[in-house]
Amino acid sequence: MTPLPPSNPLTPSLTRRPPCTLLRHEGRVVGTYAHRPQLPGALAPPPYLHPVRTLGGVTVTGLRPAEDPAHLGVSMAIPEVAGHDFRGGPGRRDRQGSQRHLSWLLRDPDGFVEELAWAAGGRQLLLERRTVAVRSLGTECWALDFTSALTNVTGQEIALGGAGHGGGFFWRVPRLPESAHVFSADGEGGAAVHGRPADWLALATDDWTLVFAGATGDTRADPWCVRTGEHPGVGSTLAWERPLPIAPADTVTRRIVTAIADGRLPHAAAARLATHLSDKGAAV
Repeated sequence: MTPLPPSNPLTPSLTRRPPCTLLRHEGRVVGTYAHRPQLPGALAPPPYLHPVRTLGGVTVTGLRPAEDPAHLGVSMAIPEVAGHDFRGGPGRRDRQGSQRHLSWLLRDPDGFVEELAWAAGGRQLLLERRTVAVRSLGTECWALDFTSALTNVTGQEIALGGAGHGGGFFWRVPRLPESAHVFSADGEGGAAVHGRPADWLALATDDWTLVFAGATGDTRADPWCVRTGEHPGVGSTLAWERPLPIAPADTVTRRIVTAIADGRLPHAAAARLATHLSDKGAAV
């Protein structure tokens, strides 16, 4: 990816563009990123990726299902930061926070680096540097590389998430007639994966397969949240059992790399893909 001119990341030509960015794999559009969502303000919508597609054109993200309008494609959704609600759904307006796009540090067809402010109650709580990149995995599939670095800018210790809520990276998949098959490096089925760490996990259907991998040691230590019923999706949770404290000026960084393939991949093929997605693999 090529840096933008250093004088001003938000040049006039960029600010006149629509509030979304198209991501391309070898010239083919595979994702759309809404950095200023055009959604009801009551939802406090965070920036999100949707639609995300396979190389064959199959959409693998869902957006705002009626039963849970806070689920927005691929996003960072933390239910609580310093006592404020950042999940992105309806809630008490007096404690609702928002994620706001500040600037582009890089912006190319195959990815971007963005700065966002997480603010609530009239002050900024977190400064996020978000890096999203398209990675080639051959002619059959590609990978979405998503890194979030959250820095505490309050001058005092704050906490993320809350017991039983988790929060963090979340990928909402489309609702399906039949639940996707879930498997990981450690077992088969949602019960074998949900609430537990694993180097990688996969959702597979007849139309597509997603292979999610924690690309760093800290990310792999976080439990996965897996839903296969009415609210299907996969998340990597920052605070599964207890809030995650962040000291003043400290940064929490997580990186998820997701392989996106057409059709149903067997366990062995998903495992081979996973070896290329993290810092354990020779290709990273």
